[in-house]
Amino acid sequence: MTLASRRALVRSISIVAVGVIAIVAVILSAATAKLNMARDYAEETSALKAIQTLNTAQVQYNSQFGRYARSLVELGPSAANLISADLAAGERQGYRFTLTGTPTGYIIVAAPSARHSTRLRTFDSDQSLVIRMNDGPAQ
Repeated sequence: MTLASRRALVRSISIVAVGVIAIVAVILSAATAKLNMARDYAEETSALKAIQTLNTAQVQYNSQFGRYARSLVELGPSAANLISADLAAGERQGYRFTLTGTPTGYIIVAAPSARHSTRLRTFDSDQSLVIRMNDGPAQ
């Protein structure tokens, strides 16, 4: 094998290797995007379930105390013991929760604690027990 043919062979192998690396990079990029979307969906589903839990806790609290709780702490382990400590602290699986008492009830808001380009939805609910989805950043 001559020197020129060896160089041509090395060039060909190098070109193939660069092509394979480029293909693998494209596949990994697509897989990462799908994985992020799946994670975001799981976090949103968890947020919706947490709002349902908070609504249920509020109904129980109102039944016991004749009013709705005015904060997450009132529902937590150190008070009424109707929700878990992490939810009473206001953070769970990528979402920040707030509960605000109103003269006639309460408002629950779940907002993403870290913004992702694929997930910008916030959720809210109140004593009507209806959960609403808001596309876009929390106000």
